[in-house]
Amino acid sequence: MGKDNQRYANPDDRSDNVEKLQEMVQNTIHNLEAAHETMQFSSEEEKQKIMDKNKRREESIVSFRNEIRDEAKHNKEK
Repeated sequence: MGKDNQRYANPDDRSDNVEKLQEMVQNTIHNLEAAHETMQFSSEEEKQKIMDKNKRREESIVSFRNEIRDEAKHNKEK
């Protein structure tokens, strides 16, 4: 791809980022809750893996929420 293809690039459309991020938060919460339910039927090793993954999910939720605040602030400043 050369410079000629750059004019066909999609513009940066941030108008629905807050909605997309909120959906990502909801999906991550759903996955976290489903994993908690799965733990009752899991071995100790599997439980540890689930707990580790859920810790990462919780960290992701915090990050998503920070991004939502940033995007909302950006949209308000327009």
